[in-house]
Amino acid sequence: MKCPLCGKTDDKVIESRQNQSGTTIRRRRECISCGYRFTSYEHIEEVPIMVIKRSGRRESFDLKKIEYGVQRALEKRPVPHASVEELLHIIEDEAAMMSRSSHEIRSETIGDLVLENLFSLDKVAYVRFASVYRQFENVEEFIRVIDALGPDDREPLNTDTGKPNDSELFQENI
Repeated sequence: MKCPLCGKTDDKVIESRQNQSGTTIRRRRECISCGYRFTSYEHIEEVPIMVIKRSGRRESFDLKKIEYGVQRALEKRPVPHASVEELLHIIEDEAAMMSRSSHEIRSETIGDLVLENLFSLDKVAYVRFASVYRQFENVEEFIRVIDALGPDDREPLNTDTGKPNDSELFQENI
């Protein structure tokens, strides 16, 4: 390591410490030539994951884009922020594992990961995200996805009319 004071490359390491997450090592060094002490940091240089878009264009993986889409799907839903953070970490880890060999992943694969994880978190958010991700163009596509959810995931019906209870449909979350 080159001394910032005299420019010589002879130094010795006095102390090494790892940060809490284990991703960086901090080293205190002393120049043998002039005695100046300085700090250096070492971290693993990672090759960024590239996302292959539907158009064939490539761009860097950006977790913020996924977070924005998930937040929009979960808007006004009773889902704790900690659950959203956990979902994002799961998606990021799975995307990293899937792209390990080539450092590339298709945007469709990421969308499928989001849908899979949203399904177990919140069914309404799942339908919202699916409608944008799969580019629904008519009501029939919504109905098909909702029907696929199954009867246990739908609102209870009024036994007299066979329709959803209006009082339950229009209640405000307080």
